[in-house]
Order: sequence, then C-alpha cells, then structure tokens
Amino acid sequence: MDKQAEKLNVLQDMLIDEFIERIKSGEAQPSDLNAARQLLKDNGVHASLKADNPMAELIKVLPFQDETDNVING
Repeated sequence: MDKQAEKLNVLQDMLIDEFIERIKSGEAQPSDLNAARQLLKDNGVHASLKADNPMAELIKVLPFQDETDNVING
C-alpha cells in the first residue's frame, strides 16, 4: 500500500472512531449522524429489513426518499 492510501485509511479509521464516540456519548449532532449515515452508504453498508421490523415503519414515515436506495415494501 502506498503512503497516500495508508494515510487515507488512517484518516477514515479516525473519523469512524470519532463518530462512534460522539454517538455513544449522546453528543452527536444531526449533522454528525447524517455524515455517519453517508459514510456507511458510501462504503456499501446496508441493512436488510423484514416487513415486521420497526425500522421499516420508520422508513414509511420519513418525509424523503433517496432515489438510489432500493427500498422494498413488503
């Protein structure tokens, strides 16, 4: 791995650790949560939902939908 790629990996690790710390402590601002969500999405981290999962209900009531999300209502 070259130096630049190594630095990017270290930076990403630090950013992830910071998000975890802020979220666990309850200090995360809405912008922190949004940035953490975007980081997960950009890295292909997705959750599978069953129809009876409470998160599926949350998705239904959100006032927006990202057209690139593959949401299956079942």
